[in-house]
Amino acid sequence: MNHDVEPLPATMRAAIWEGVGRPLVLEEVPVPRPLDREVLIKVVACGVCHTDLHLLKGEVPFPAPAVLGHEVSGIVVELGGGLDDSGLEIGMPVVGAFIMPCGTCRQCRRGRDDLCPVFFEQNRVHGNLLDGTSRLRRADGSRISMYSMSGLAEYAVVPVAALAPLPPEVPLEEAAILGCAVFTAYGAASKGGLSSDDSVAVVAVGGVGSSIIQVAAGLGASPIIAVDVDDDKLEAARALGADIVVNSTREDALAAIRAAVPGGVDVSFEALGRPETFELAVASLAEGGRMVAVGIAAGAATAAVPITPVVRRGQSIVGSFGARTREELPRVVALAADGGVDLRRLVTRRFSLDQAQEAFAALAEGRISGRAVITP
Repeated sequence: MNHDVEPLPATMRAAIWEGVGRPLVLEEVPVPRPLDREVLIKVVACGVCHTDLHLLKGEVPFPAPAVLGHEVSGIVVELGGGLDDSGLEIGMPVVGAFIMPCGTCRQCRRGRDDLCPVFFEQNRVHGNLLDGTSRLRRADGSRISMYSMSGLAEYAVVPVAALAPLPPEVPLEEAAILGCAVFTAYGAASKGGLSSDDSVAVVAVGGVGSSIIQVAAGLGASPIIAVDVDDDKLEAARALGADIVVNSTREDALAAIRAAVPGGVDVSFEALGRPETFELAVASLAEGGRMVAVGIAAGAATAAVPITPVVRRGQSIVGSFGARTREELPRVVALAADGGVDLRRLVTRRFSLDQAQEAFAALAEGRISGRAVITP
């Protein structure tokens, strides 16, 4: 481990979002400093995720100005107070999960970090860290909202509960996507009770869908059917472990799934958040099948699900926003270290911080297969 960390600069570059319809603009802002139970990391990479894109397009409300970016890898450069028991050290490579649990609320005490109301209220509604304040300010002292740890910057403050150390066999730059794409996929597989006996359909194979395919393949599920509208994404999905690929613009996806697995699949995953893909994932289920909804929808979108078939066939629909950070983020890291997830294959494009707007434009236009990362 390299403990030779450069002195902190006074300022850093950050991609500032001023509100819906406004482009991301690089700006020099003061380097944030960690408070109790927080860590400052020098960001090595930050993933380009559809959830950030929803904010940029105004499909999910969030207070501007803000710095987005919620899946990061980096190097620990400063420790806040109360971290003697954390095991973290200056110079340690780490990954941060987008769900940053408080660790003390009822949900956290019962092991449901993914439902932490403090995180959702303070961060996702108000753009704060867990204590109700933001660490980010402009040069004039005015406040900047934080989306998770605000990874689209050169430095980021992360609550210690949302961090896991990275072993040397996990590539640091590509490890950024462990904190959302793979973390979300692992949580979805866990909530779906996925096992080696299960047949699987993954509807939409972007960053999260691609990760679900790898996790499912690593668990021995078979067959794995990938559904998308883009041939390049489907070929990438095949390389990641999909046994069958279906382009829903050219064939009836439901018919193709049922032809491959008569009666339907045991577990389906919806990874886009659109009504039509949600409905397809439910319709593809077998008797007793489980549908795991992962994709975040735009606004108040709803899907039409036939009630009687779900009841009569004993099916279940479960939402999965992410994994349980403190317990499952280390498992996600271990999965990558053991080769269960090929991060180098999942990360398909790289952008610099001054190309952040270009990166999200490419994502919006469907020009990113797998996951892209921004490297400050």
